[in-house]
Amino acid sequence: MTDERVNMNIVEGDAFFAHEMSINFNPLQFVFDFKCITPRVDPRSKTKASINLKHNVILVDPYHAKKICQLMGDIIKKYEKEYGKIEKPKQVKHFEKSASKVEEAKTETPSYFG
Repeated sequence: MTDERVNMNIVEGDAFFAHEMSINFNPLQFVFDFKCITPRVDPRSKTKASINLKHNVILVDPYHAKKICQLMGDIIKKYEKEYGKIEKPKQVKHFEKSASKVEEAKTETPSYFG
């Protein structure tokens, strides 16, 4: 066997914090869409505030989607064993409670929690 050299270039993506995620599928693949939603207000602008939506999409075949699910379950169990049960943050509970009151009053409010 000869000693062949292989050139390898690694392109690293930007760090990305996802506030939301959606998952869709078709017969051949699962689509993981990680989203970061950021309200933007420019005090110099006379227009309304805007919302910046950035997202990264990952496509995997059904077998690998199932393996990702199993791996996430294992990792979360290990995390909770070491750090304690993962619970919904108090701030999110408070938001959901106040949003439900607004919903009852038939007033629309944007939701950033999928």
